[in-house]
Amino acid sequence: MITYHNLNNSIKAAEVRTGSFLISNPEEILDLLVEAGYQDSNALIIYSESLHENFFNLKTGLAGEILQKFSNYRMRLSIIGDFSEYKSKSLQDFIRESNRTGIISFAGSLDEALSKLNR
Repeated sequence: MITYHNLNNSIKAAEVRTGSFLISNPEEILDLLVEAGYQDSNALIIYSESLHENFFNLKTGLAGEILQKFSNYRMRLSIIGDFSEYKSKSLQDFIRESNRTGIISFAGSLDEALSKLNR
């Protein structure tokens, strides 16, 4: 299930509710991107529980493949979850850098995700 949030005149975010999907490959995220785009959304919000565990193991390359889709389609992404449980230094560095650049962001709550997307 997808809920839409109008943030301001130029940003509409599609929130993919927890339990709606399990994203385990780039094609599945592409389907969500297309569906959100048809609704004039230019941002997507997903929950960490909706991402296959391989996403958080950077060695698998899944995160890079999925995030490349957002760059290609010029859509922003916010991932909501508790990322403190991941002890990988490279993943923590990746999360920090992503939050700095803003195209992809990691948030602890829906309110935080919406705030980051509204910037």
